[in-house]
Amino acid sequence: MTEYVTSADGTRIAHQVTGADGPVVVVVDGALCHRAFGPSGGVAAELAGAHRVFSYDRRGRGESGAGGPYAVEREVEDLAAVVAAAGGRATLLGLSSGAALALRAAGAGIGVERVVAYEPPFSTSEEQRARFAEYRAGVEEDVLAGEPGDAVARFMAFVGAPEPMVAQLRESPAWPAFTAVAPTLVNDAEVLDGVAGAPVPTTLLAGLSVPVLVADGELSPALLRDAAAATAAAAGAEHRTLAGQTHEVAPEVLGPVVAEFVARGVSGRV
Repeated sequence: MTEYVTSADGTRIAHQVTGADGPVVVVVDGALCHRAFGPSGGVAAELAGAHRVFSYDRRGRGESGAGGPYAVEREVEDLAAVVAAAGGRATLLGLSSGAALALRAAGAGIGVERVVAYEPPFSTSEEQRARFAEYRAGVEEDVLAGEPGDAVARFMAFVGAPEPMVAQLRESPAWPAFTAVAPTLVNDAEVLDGVAGAPVPTTLLAGLSVPVLVADGELSPALLRDAAAATAAAAGAEHRTLAGQTHEVAPEVLGPVVAEFVARGVSGRV
């Protein structure tokens, strides 16, 4: 059942709760994803047996409002409202760019107890930073020009989708679901970037006072694995590579890793 909270700026944020009892986990989706379109449902179902899982639509997606002018701080306030509805304390499970948002929220004093960050796609080289800056400028132009399909296609090319696959997707029934949330690609770029091409936010990560687990997939591209390693190093965090996994991590593999990390907090272990 969909429930709603109101963020600090008055934006209505949709969420649902899976599982009746146990430690709270809030799932933070990555680019283009929301409760009805992405991995959060599978992860929530995997964790629901022993956890109270909150899945929510980030602003501008699904059943959540878009609010006014975007700022990363507004998304942190959205998370604060969800965590408050969950009782004021929660572990954040962030996926891809959602992991970057979860890490930013962890230092904001909103009741985050732990963070599991799966493959936050920060840049670790000058070449990657330049490529990201070019992507970000292009996707902003597409959205401002009223061309959401071009923005989605640009994103898919950026993450490595072959051109024939993108062309095929444009003709598929799923395409409107992508274009409906295309403006939020600009938001994700801001979450990752700030101003300098999505570098690992070392100062922010070094200042975190909550336990962090950074995970990546054994079969993911080297640039994502490098980003995960650099993120973990900057945060002084545990780093785990999940055997046989890609960026599209299987819920049945990620779920037990999250559950074990959450259990450490319940037992008082770091």
